[in-house]
Amino acid sequence: MHIKRFKDAQPYEAPNHFGCHGLRLQGFEEGGPKNQWLGYSQFLPGGGAGPDSTPFEKVYVLLEGEMTVIIDGKETVLRRMDSCTIAPGEVRKIENRSNDTCKMLVVIPYPPEV
Repeated sequence: MHIKRFKDAQPYEAPNHFGCHGLRLQGFEEGGPKNQWLGYSQFLPGGGAGPDSTPFEKVYVLLEGEMTVIIDGKETVLRRMDSCTIAPGEVRKIENRSNDTCKMLVVIPYPPEV
C-alpha cells in the first residue's frame, strides 16, 4: 500500500489551464500507481482549460461546485459527484461559469514516454 497525505501533495502546472491550482495526489513517485496518476484541480470562478485533447482517455469526478464541459459544441454541466470520461483525441473545453470554486479529481494514464 502506498499512502500519500494531502499535506504532502505537490502542485503541478497543467498545460492550457487557467484559473486553476492542481495538486498531484498520486503518481510519478516511488511506490505509487503504475498505470495512472490522480490530480486534484481547484478552478476559480472563470477558470477552465482547453480547447485541447490528449491521446489517452481521462476521467473527471466533480467533488464541489460545477463545471461546464464543451465537446463538439454541446455543453454539459457537471455537478457534485457527477463524473465523465473524455475519450482519446476528443477535443474538450471546460469552464467554471459559477461564482464558486470547482473542485475536481482527474484520473489520467501516464504518457507513453513515462
